[in-house]
Amino acid sequence: MAPLDDAARAAIRAAVDANFATQTAFLADFVRIPSLRFEEGPAQDFMAAALRERGYSVDDWKIDLSDLESLRGYGPIEGDFSRARTVVGSHRPEEVHGRSLILQGHLDVVPAGPVEMWETPPFDPVVKDGWMHGRGACDMKSGTVSALFALDALRAAGFEPAATVHFQSVIEEESTGLGALSTLQRGYRADLAFIPEPTGFRFLRAQVGVIWFKLKVRGKPVHVSVAGEGANAITAAFDMINAVKGLEIIWNERAKEHPNFKDVVHPLNFNPGKIAGGDWASSVPAWCDVDCRIGVLPGWDLADARREIEECVTAAARTHPFLANSPPEVVWNGFMSEGWVLEGAEEPEAEFRATWGEVFGDEPLIENANTGLTDTRFYPYYGVPAVCWGPKGLNIHGFDEKVDLASVRKATEMMALFIARWCGLNKLEG
Repeated sequence: MAPLDDAARAAIRAAVDANFATQTAFLADFVRIPSLRFEEGPAQDFMAAALRERGYSVDDWKIDLSDLESLRGYGPIEGDFSRARTVVGSHRPEEVHGRSLILQGHLDVVPAGPVEMWETPPFDPVVKDGWMHGRGACDMKSGTVSALFALDALRAAGFEPAATVHFQSVIEEESTGLGALSTLQRGYRADLAFIPEPTGFRFLRAQVGVIWFKLKVRGKPVHVSVAGEGANAITAAFDMINAVKGLEIIWNERAKEHPNFKDVVHPLNFNPGKIAGGDWASSVPAWCDVDCRIGVLPGWDLADARREIEECVTAAARTHPFLANSPPEVVWNGFMSEGWVLEGAEEPEAEFRATWGEVFGDEPLIENANTGLTDTRFYPYYGVPAVCWGPKGLNIHGFDEKVDLASVRKATEMMALFIARWCGLNKLEG
C-alpha cells in the first residue's frame, strides 16, 4: 500500500484534470439515454459496458419484487417492473489493506414535461457557459460519473484502491428506492457507502422521509345539462386535496420542535403531483385519481403517519355533500420511506472533512438538512454507515436542469482523494 504523499496527491489531481474532457463526453453520452421509469435498460447497458471495459467484475441481475417485499424500506410498485435491473461492478484487490467502500448512483430520471418548454431538448445535452444542460445531468448522472472517473484517476496515477470497492448503478431512487434495497438484499456490504447526489457541495446531515399515495375519488356521472343531479369527482378531489393541505400545516408546526429541522422553513411538503379524471367534457366526471407526495420527519413512525392521512381524508369526506356516502380510497403506491439522520459515522465523517481540507482549504463545509430524500437512508438498516455529498446544479426536476461542470471536476477530485484516504492505495506495477 502506497502512502498518500504529496506526489501521489498531485498525480491524482493531474489525472482528474487530464481526463476531464473524456469524462464530460461520457456524461453527455449518459444523459442522451432517456432513462425514465421502467425504461432504464439502455442506461444500465451503458453503465455495465463501462464497468466491464475497466476490468471490474460485473453483477447484472433482474430485480425480483418478492425478494424485497418483506424488507424494511420497501415501497409498493405500480407499473411494469418486469425489466428492472441492478448493475454492480466490483474491484477486489489481491492485497487488501484498507476499508471497503460502496459508491452508488441512480440513473433513473423524472419525466421532462412538455419538451417545448425547455430551452434546449432535455435528452440532447448542451454545454453553455460551463454548465451541461439536460434531464439527469445534475440528478444524478454527474455524481455517478464523478465516482467512476475518480476511480479512473487513481488508476491513471498508478494506483488502485487497497480494499474492495462496489460501484452500484441503481434505479427507482425517484419513486421507491428499491434499486438500492436490491443491492442490500443481494448481499453487498462495505465499511461505508458514499452517494454523490448533487448536494451543491453541502454535507448531508439529515433528510425527511416520504410517503406516496393516491386519492381515488368517485362521483356520480350525469349529463352536464343536469349537473346538479350528479357529483363531480374532480371538484370533490380538490376538496380532499385542501384537507390534506391542512394536515401539512399541522405537521410543519410539529417540525419546529425537531432538532434537525427546527430551523428549516416548511420542511414537510405536500404535493398533489399528478391528476387524471373524467371521460367527457359534457359528462359530470365519475372518477378522479390524484397521485400525492408528502414528507415526514426522521423519527416518525410511518404507520402512524399513514393513519393520520387516512383519518384526515375520512374526516373531510364525512362533511362532504356527496363523499359522505361514497368515501374516497387512499392507496399507497410508491415511497414508504423513513427520515434519516447521520449517526454512527464519526470515522468516515472525519476522513471526509480531512479530504475537504485538502481540496478546499479553509472554506467551511456547510451541512444540510434535506427536505427531499436519497437512498442514503437504507444503509444504516444493514449496519453500513452512509454519507452523501456531490456537485452543484440547478433546476432539478424542473425545466432546463443543468450541472456546473467546474463543480463536477472538483467533486471528482474530492472523491478520488477520499477513496485514497478511506480505502488506502496499492501501487500498480508498470
